[in-house]
Amino acid sequence: MPSLKIILFDDDFRSHLQPLSTTRPVADFRVGIFTIREKWEKWLQAGSSTSTADHLEKFQWKFSPDPSLQNIWINSRVLPSPELVVEILALKQKEAIVKGETVIALNNGNSTDRIRIAAKDHLDENVSVRRTDSPCIIIHRLHDIFSHNGKAILQDIELMRGMHSEKISSTNRVIGTHAVLAGKNVNAECCIFNTTNGPIFIGENAEIMEGSLLRGPLAIGNNVVIKMGTRIYGDTTIGNSCKVGGEISNSVFFGNSNKAHEGFIGNSVIGEWCNLGADTNCSNLKNNYGNISVYNYAISGLEDTGMQFHGLIMGDHSRCGINTMFNTGTVVGVCSNVFGGGFPQKFIPDFSWGGMEGFTDYEPEKSFESIARMRARRKMELTAGEKEMLREVFRSTASLRKKQH
Repeated sequence: MPSLKIILFDDDFRSHLQPLSTTRPVADFRVGIFTIREKWEKWLQAGSSTSTADHLEKFQWKFSPDPSLQNIWINSRVLPSPELVVEILALKQKEAIVKGETVIALNNGNSTDRIRIAAKDHLDENVSVRRTDSPCIIIHRLHDIFSHNGKAILQDIELMRGMHSEKISSTNRVIGTHAVLAGKNVNAECCIFNTTNGPIFIGENAEIMEGSLLRGPLAIGNNVVIKMGTRIYGDTTIGNSCKVGGEISNSVFFGNSNKAHEGFIGNSVIGEWCNLGADTNCSNLKNNYGNISVYNYAISGLEDTGMQFHGLIMGDHSRCGINTMFNTGTVVGVCSNVFGGGFPQKFIPDFSWGGMEGFTDYEPEKSFESIARMRARRKMELTAGEKEMLREVFRSTASLRKKQH
């Protein structure tokens, strides 16, 4: 096949993936070791562009197909598998792959036209459709991120087959037959790595402090700090530059977020630049062991997930105070600040300030002050584009706050 340019597109399911899709294309969700974008770029050995929501393209992510290359459109919600990659590489111009009701990929040739793809019946009549039964992970709801995370870690480990692994210190104890793969400059002493159920990946410059107990499948990103005595169960990803402690189970931290103290987070997804105060806990199981309902932005109400275990979903730039208790299946929007005693409501809209006793609007300019201080600790800045994008999120979510506050 000629040289490729990948166009990772968000279809009409992106609204079901808010608040995490509010501030990023779905392609930049982290599932397993890598983001979905990184996976496709590695598998296809090609650069990528993005077709996503207008407010994201306007301020950060640019749509830029290449007329000199074959532009392969790939659904951002789909994770690559070896079988699927073979089918995509075999696509001819104006051929598409569909699985069930989901458009997986389309070869749009040298065309730089934008395609708004919602479902298979929105494909141009000139497109030839192939149906596929190739196995692949498709993200339909946010809980699919943590539900499939263990499998995604294993797939990413296969993608990295042959990578050089640094040795970890002999003061550590490794149990099990799966690998512990460590990048450069990993600092880990007097820890227990249990690989009985899967491998453990540790990124470059990560520090795992003494007394930590870690179980695979587990992915620890670059520059992560695991505090002393941390307990992390399998099917968990701690994204780049996070700092975590306490107890974590089957959860995904996208990156740059902190849960540095005691407390439990399970069956959860935490966005970027979040901070969980000391002894923050989330419930992930109802007292009656029933199905858990979670707020869905797309339907403006609670949706039965059919799941028995579901913890916290937290959007970017949100934080909570010490001893915060989140009920089962709580969703916290972007740029919210939660504090106080008791259990706050199960849905906390974007740009909310408060707790169980009530919420008020958290004005963007005020939130930017906290974000800037958090970024400064890592020698990073909040850009003008990010500020304008967040202001637009504030405007677009006003009705949610009016209804919930």
